[in-house]
Amino acid sequence: FASRCDRTTPMAQRGPNNVVEIFRKDYKPLPWKVQHIDLTVELEDGQKTTVTCKASYKRQTTGEAVDLSLNGETKPAEMDLLSVKLGSKVLSSLDYLVTDSILRIPAKILPESFDLQIVTKLNPAANTALSGLYKSDEMFCTQMEAEGFRNMTYFLDRPDNMSTYTTTIIANKKKYPILLSNGNDVDSGDLEGGKHFVKWEDPWPKPCYLFALVAGDLACLKDKYVTMSGKEVILQIWVEHGNESRAQYAMTSLKDAFKWDEQKFGREYDLTQFNVVAVSNFNMGAMENKSLNIFNDRYVLADPASATDTDFANVQAVIGHEYFHNWTGNRVTCRDWFQLTLKEGLTVYREQEFSADMMCRSLKRIEDVIRLRTSQFPQDSGPMAHPIRPESYISMDNFYTVTVYEKGAEVIRMIATIVGTEGFRRGMDLYFSRHDGQAVTCEDFVQSMEDANSVDLTQFKRWYYQGGTPTLDIKVAYSKQEQKLTLTVKQSCLPTPGQPEKEPFDIPLAVGLIGQNSKREQLVNLKGEPKTSHTTKVLRVTDAEQVFTFVDVFEPPVISLLRNFSAPVKLRCQDITQTELQFLNQYDTDPFSRWDAGQELAKQLLLEMITGGTPELGGLIDAFRATLIDSSLDNGFKALALGFPSEVFLADCMPEGTADPDKIHAAHTALIAAVVDATREDLWRVYKASYGPKPNESTAEGAGRRAIKNRVLHYICKRADVDTEALKAAVHQFNNSDNMT
Repeated sequence: FASRCDRTTPMAQRGPNNVVEIFRKDYKPLPWKVQHIDLTVELEDGQKTTVTCKASYKRQTTGEAVDLSLNGETKPAEMDLLSVKLGSKVLSSLDYLVTDSILRIPAKILPESFDLQIVTKLNPAANTALSGLYKSDEMFCTQMEAEGFRNMTYFLDRPDNMSTYTTTIIANKKKYPILLSNGNDVDSGDLEGGKHFVKWEDPWPKPCYLFALVAGDLACLKDKYVTMSGKEVILQIWVEHGNESRAQYAMTSLKDAFKWDEQKFGREYDLTQFNVVAVSNFNMGAMENKSLNIFNDRYVLADPASATDTDFANVQAVIGHEYFHNWTGNRVTCRDWFQLTLKEGLTVYREQEFSADMMCRSLKRIEDVIRLRTSQFPQDSGPMAHPIRPESYISMDNFYTVTVYEKGAEVIRMIATIVGTEGFRRGMDLYFSRHDGQAVTCEDFVQSMEDANSVDLTQFKRWYYQGGTPTLDIKVAYSKQEQKLTLTVKQSCLPTPGQPEKEPFDIPLAVGLIGQNSKREQLVNLKGEPKTSHTTKVLRVTDAEQVFTFVDVFEPPVISLLRNFSAPVKLRCQDITQTELQFLNQYDTDPFSRWDAGQELAKQLLLEMITGGTPELGGLIDAFRATLIDSSLDNGFKALALGFPSEVFLADCMPEGTADPDKIHAAHTALIAAVVDATREDLWRVYKASYGPKPNESTAEGAGRRAIKNRVLHYICKRADVDTEALKAAVHQFNNSDNMT
């Protein structure tokens, strides 16, 4: 990584073994900036590709001029420097310094603004690093994020260097009939020697990590979308021949994403063409290059014969995610790579909201929480724990993590929870109006939210620079005589690497009260605040210990904590009994809290069974049956809510060295058997009612019906030894199915 740093700035500091560590605090603005780039890429087989990069530079600083230091990496693609031309003068090798990682032109020969043309040759087929321009089989492709552009030419390869682009691609027409890049295609034609060219123009400034190029023989699924202002956009999904029919769902998802971003955030697409390339030759997952999103085709291609409902949901999510980057990442991008969560955390949040609106909101929220708890929480408690915005790095590639992405999305969600839906939209509108076409920081985003809503988020910003998962220890006390409920909340956070002590976070804790007698939500009135008509109250936990008092609590309540998983924290509350967990699992109106109560109840009972206990299972069975037969619940949510903690999860919950897989499996099997035996008739009724499609069934409804059908069949077959119809039903479903799910 040392050779990838700009060694002319103080951002790089050398440590042991010549390793370079880069620090956020050392950021310095660009002394030179590129206004426009005119690229010509002549692709060749059997010989090196020629790249001509003509860039218009302008000085950004006052005072004494500094050298122009351009990033370049010669090794990945065997890049050779052919010529350097400053204005109309071709520079000799004595006019500049060039190494394996830098091209430096002295300030004394540079005017205030100038055109610099650099010609390089490279071998994309040799680029096994797959960073920059590379060749895979019979296709040329690019991957520029984070620092791949320097593998193709010498350039200011930083995200705060935003420029407009014109790109001309030249290649053999027969072998590479499709030539794609950013923006709109403005010219094309045939050339001598069986070659042809296509010229692309992107009028919107972007950093070079968003540059893209694809050349190959591809098939196209074509459609169009009319934006909210009436502009027609050509939509094209490019795939390998024979895969066109499997791209239809991706096209539908793309149009849904266009429409959703207009309706939800007022963001209209800004060009007249949008291209998606989905091929097996792309060796990354997905990339949001401006107007030319590139995917490995396993993330995009789907049909009922080969893909499950989960696969379709994933296609919809990843198509939406990369498109939403057009505004959160492309039009407004990161000042430096330390701000990665600015674009990724925000776009993951937008993707999650899109999927929730397209499918089942409660199901989506719980799935996201499960992913966070199983993947990100362990990272927060391990040796690789880091804040969502790190203070230093050795290799930027190491920070494309679940913390930066998924926890980053939770930080955005907390802001939305604090300011409300309308307030978050106001903040987003201000963010875009202030910073369109700019490379900005996390502080700029938070400032927009503060200014749009007159809210102070100073302490909240600790989420950006403190790592670890906070724990909330909660005590609950109810006074029937005073009709009040007191909540005592203590927050703590274990040490993480480089952060032995943590300051208190600003934690939005969403709370509800369910009446024990009425089994209905109660109004939540906080002492010292005006009376409200709301049944959920978001408490701002900002101190190491705080006391909140709810008044006018007219009947004994069961408290519903951390509703909708309002913050990425762990919760401990010894005052909630198993009886109350069962109650919440039956009557809580918040889907996440209802599901979470059921999971906690099942976990406690299973752990007791594993250690030789014989707990009473009647409460769990009653809650299971209530969820199973509740026709008001979404079927997708029901299928998830009827699940039990996995055996692996249970092993993780036990003290180290005490987990016995046989005992865990025996307890898990026994609990499921008890539940199935007690609810068998209800299970069969739900299975038969869910078997076939309903009239006018939506995509989300169909997925939910199949989910509950398969969940119930799974349980019925667990007791096939005592139910002779179970395996018959499974075989019949298998033989008569018309889709992979």
